[in-house]
Amino acid sequence: MTTQAQHDTSALMTVAAKPDLVFVRGAGSWLWDERGRRYLDFVQGWAVNSLGHCPPQLTAALATQAATLINPGPAFHNGPALRLARLITDGCALDRVFFANSGAEANEGAIKLARKWGRQHRGGAYKIVTLNDGFHGRTLATMSASGKPGWDRLFAPQVDGFVKVPINDLDAVAAAIDDRTAAVMFEPIQGEAGVIPASDAFLRGVRELTRARGLLLILDEVQTGVGRTGKLFAHQHCAVDPDVMTLGKGLGGGVPLAALVAREDACCFEPGDQGGTFNGNPLATAAGCAVMEAVTAPGFLDQVVAAGTYLQAQLEGISRRFDLGAVRGRGLLLALSLGGKAIGPDIVAAARAEGLLLNAPRPDCLRFMPALNVTAAEIDAMSAILQRVMT
Repeated sequence: MTTQAQHDTSALMTVAAKPDLVFVRGAGSWLWDERGRRYLDFVQGWAVNSLGHCPPQLTAALATQAATLINPGPAFHNGPALRLARLITDGCALDRVFFANSGAEANEGAIKLARKWGRQHRGGAYKIVTLNDGFHGRTLATMSASGKPGWDRLFAPQVDGFVKVPINDLDAVAAAIDDRTAAVMFEPIQGEAGVIPASDAFLRGVRELTRARGLLLILDEVQTGVGRTGKLFAHQHCAVDPDVMTLGKGLGGGVPLAALVAREDACCFEPGDQGGTFNGNPLATAAGCAVMEAVTAPGFLDQVVAAGTYLQAQLEGISRRFDLGAVRGRGLLLALSLGGKAIGPDIVAAARAEGLLLNAPRPDCLRFMPALNVTAAEIDAMSAILQRVMT
């Protein structure tokens, strides 16, 4: 029986419009509300639940770790953090990891790292070139780095030093660089902008440009990392290695966990420069180990590619049937353009009423971020509900 207290939201700050639902249980691609109704979840906490809701390997890792050691404090090493750092660096061309609690915090750390590196290696350079419509988090600095419309006024004045250019415009990036520039920072796929990919050619061009100009390349892989696009990290599709990478969302499989990862010669923090009370605690990093071990298991990423190809084909069929727009993205981070029609929020609400959870990052598109182990049958079920709603 649901109590009145469960429905009383008056003690919460209002920061987002939320439907009148209270979820009480999850398993794989499914959620159940307090009335016992089941929902097919193609949002998964905004690409957070890499392995779906309450996957057995994650719940087992958490239970074991919770009974062993939760948090000895950030002044001491712990086993899960050491193991997870090695799992991450073994999977990429970077060398060292700083753990954080959210993607915004990891990006804030990347900004601080770039500014200190610029002071040491580029005569006090502090500017960072970022992209229009980019999204890097909700701290003051990461909001300033973001190019989301309206954010330049929301908590003004912004943190100084961020120069915005259009995505996939290499000439604009080159023109924005001056002797006060320390880094270029962007997402391989702009999630909140509506799943807008940076082209492989653009990524390679920026990598060449930053090397030629002596700058850091920072890739925000908070949404695209940890298998989401079919590679362990999205930049590996075009064989480009950044100097700094940030991770979050899917790294903890639903547990708050993020990481700032950097090449050895970019690691200029000294004791006291960076930290955090809960950063790298054993409970969160044990969850991260379970996720990384699952995602790097033989054949797992091949299944992500296959599921992404199947989902894309289903969405393209829906687009043709209803005269909509293109399907964008990679792997299991996809968007369906609604052909210029600002009906995304209406579709999301109607789908939810039919037991399907979707997301509309912009009014004219839908975003799909299912669990990385989503099945073809679940994709078919999503497609059937969406077509019923569209009809």
